Amino acid sequence: MNAESLREYCLSFDGVTDKMAFTHATSVYDRNLLAFYVKEKWFCFFNVDVFDFCTLKCDPAESPLLQEKYEGISPGYHMNKKHWISIQFNKDVPDAVLKDLLKKSYDLVVATLTKTEKQDLEEDVHENQ
Repeated sequence: MNAESLREYCLSFDGVTDKMAFTHATSVYDRNLLAFYVKEKWFCFFNVDVFDFCTLKCDPAESPLLQEKYEGISPGYHMNKKHWISIQFNKDVPDAVLKDLLKKSYDLVVATLTKTEKQDLEEDVHENQ
């Protein structure tokens, strides 16, 4: 998977937007992080220049199992290590597993939306069909 295919996959989920969220960060690496949002809550980010790994939300019960199974999965970079994981590209994590984890990350964030935000998301989806 490359940066553009990962971006396209993330944007295929309902109501997702992306932006360079950390343009004022002191680190050049962090300034180049592209973050994916659903209703202003992020579920994934990665560096567009280096494209070495992505960080995404993960079920706390699943996270240690994934880290045990895959060398390319570790606690989330700059995030709460209980709720976020980082997945290194070009390691032992198959693209199908990465896509599944991206969808789960999106679903975890959608589950935390308020009732009004969920209704707005549904309305946005219906308008775009």
